[in-house]
Amino acid sequence: MSIAAFHVPDAAAGLPISLSRVEKSFGKLNVLANFNLEIPAGQFLAVVGRSGGGKSTLMRLVAGLDTPDSGRVGIGGGRVERLHPSVRLLFQEARLVPWQRVVENVGIARGANWQEKARRTLVDVGLEGRENDWPSVLSGGQRQRVALARALVSEPQILLLDEPFGALDALTRIEMHRLLERIWTDRRFTSVLITHDVAEAVALADRVVVLRDGAIALDIDIDLDRPRQELADPRAVDLQRQILDAV
Repeated sequence: MSIAAFHVPDAAAGLPISLSRVEKSFGKLNVLANFNLEIPAGQFLAVVGRSGGGKSTLMRLVAGLDTPDSGRVGIGGGRVERLHPSVRLLFQEARLVPWQRVVENVGIARGANWQEKARRTLVDVGLEGRENDWPSVLSGGQRQRVALARALVSEPQILLLDEPFGALDALTRIEMHRLLERIWTDRRFTSVLITHDVAEAVALADRVVVLRDGAIALDIDIDLDRPRQELADPRAVDLQRQILDAV
């Protein structure tokens, strides 16, 4: 599918995200301490780190699913106190409703012209003609495309991705990388990807932050041409090495 085939919404710009002097603990476990991070509008940021390093906590704070013990989490200049209306999330599990067809899963929030918007977004993710299928007949990659369409149908300004492709086989994962890259290139929403996969981070992101023990161990720009050709650019290999050294 060519880039020109995608629907580009009228308001395609992302929103900036900021975390200032954020503290977050769970019991005696201090997950984030005096944590600061600025994410410009429209940036694709990947957050890499080992399990327990603070990645998921960071995402939940940005999403408004958790609140910091102190400090400030902001989106577009306002303080995050609950799930922001311009934020959508994509998880490793597609979490489709099995008794609703594909188009109904995409348009699950309903609203005005929901069927038209859902069908148009299904075209964007390469599932034209599958709108009346049941989730049970879809492959893992197709279910994740439906979940991506559900996240995109409301034209979010921020997309948070929590290991969204971790359960897919290698070929399907690469296909999803290319699909997401093309859609993000068109829409320019702010994107935050949580991942253990260093190659995935370099393939998708403008910038990679490595979290280690709740602090930023590395903050590096990914200055590679788009569309990305995974493993084909020696600069990508060097960037992966730098990130791995910091994890």
